[in-house]
Amino acid sequence: MSWETVIGLEVHVQLSTNTKLFSGASTTFGAEPNTNVDLIDLGLPGVLPVVNREAFHKAIRFGLATNAEINQVSMFDRKNYFYPDLPKGYQITQMEKPIVGKGSIIINMDGVEKLINITRAHLEEDAGKSIHDLFDGETGVDLNRAGTPLLEIVSEPEIASAKEAVAYFKAIHQLVTFLDICDGNMAQGSMRCDVNVSIKKEGDDVLGTRAEIKNINSFKFIERAINFEVSRQIKILEKGKTVVQETRLYDSVKNETRSMRSKEAANDYRYFPEPDLLPVVISDKELEDIRNTLPELPKQKEIRFIAEHKLEESEAKILASSKAMANLFEDATSKTKDSNLIAKWLVGDVSALLNKDNISIEESKLSSNNFATLIERISDKTISGKIAKSVLEDIWNSGNDVDKIINDKGLVQIQDESILENVAKKIIENNPEQVAAYKGGKDKLFGFFVGQVMKETQGKANPQSVNEILKKLLA
Repeated sequence: MSWETVIGLEVHVQLSTNTKLFSGASTTFGAEPNTNVDLIDLGLPGVLPVVNREAFHKAIRFGLATNAEINQVSMFDRKNYFYPDLPKGYQITQMEKPIVGKGSIIINMDGVEKLINITRAHLEEDAGKSIHDLFDGETGVDLNRAGTPLLEIVSEPEIASAKEAVAYFKAIHQLVTFLDICDGNMAQGSMRCDVNVSIKKEGDDVLGTRAEIKNINSFKFIERAINFEVSRQIKILEKGKTVVQETRLYDSVKNETRSMRSKEAANDYRYFPEPDLLPVVISDKELEDIRNTLPELPKQKEIRFIAEHKLEESEAKILASSKAMANLFEDATSKTKDSNLIAKWLVGDVSALLNKDNISIEESKLSSNNFATLIERISDKTISGKIAKSVLEDIWNSGNDVDKIINDKGLVQIQDESILENVAKKIIENNPEQVAAYKGGKDKLFGFFVGQVMKETQGKANPQSVNEILKKLLA
């Protein structure tokens, strides 16, 4: 029997405000436990929340960038549940009238674009964090995160595979970092998502029973968790059994999802309007001011890179794939003129190193100044492309200055043609059989001679000069 997968994502984006959604406590990550907390975060009797307007501005920026409806009058509600890291016994969120309504975002799957509709994006406060591994047999509660503003972005159930889900999450990550509303640091919990997965018979209109996988915070884990859950549900259905609606967690060590609790419905949370907060009204002028200060978005940047620098579309797409990569490209082009060479190295060798180490540009030791200098030394023929690869690896590992690496290791390219000609003559004299074969029509042997000259000069010979000299000597 054929099955179809139906997926919806609830992406939680931690907004990069200086203070929390309803209090003046700091949102700085990494502080000592329970130090970024005030009376409102503790939920003490008699305290009243005060709305952080900057959180609304950041939410609106996301709404405008996804062509969404902006509700200029929005309201907060109470979502009631008890958990140790939720001191008030309820969470302040937006249920009935969220700040952002229906919108959409385009994902790219192997060059094919697909539009995914967004149901809503609402503001809410984050909970604290329960810590289970610090104290033997006890759980600690850190409330530093309690009250941090979240934008929860809810997709329509239009995602059809784990790979599409990853592409969607990446598109959201790309957008919120370009908009500068979130730092996108998933390791620190700045972005995470809940994944709703269900299976139905191919062609059926009725959706299957869904399971919600909570708090996944990496692209890799999203794909693995969905693939496991799809397989689990198919096995259940093919045995003639019923999938239970529940909340599950993903164990990345065992690569499996496990049941946490039965899935709650909205009425389980006893939502009602938040009595301590008035409706928030965004004026026409305020909305227009936010619209006018939107930064250049990834697609716009991609189009400009193609127009201004005559790049291939594939190159521009990679350079605009992250804010850090785009910034490195633009910083480097402001320092050295050869933008095509910059793009080639970023798309090729730099991207390869990023993938190998599984890090972002910000986490690497490559600065725009050092990278621009490397490109300059290739352009002015101080070093060859081959030597440049080894210099880049040295920078990558040490962060050392390009010119220092070149001078300390004696990597300056040999451009003196008389020296290169003497080396080439020696290679030709020492390889008479290859010379005869080459002159007999085996043209591919030319690469052998080039390789021998490069080997003799430890890769320092100017490749263009070597080619010209060998062609003349072997003619």
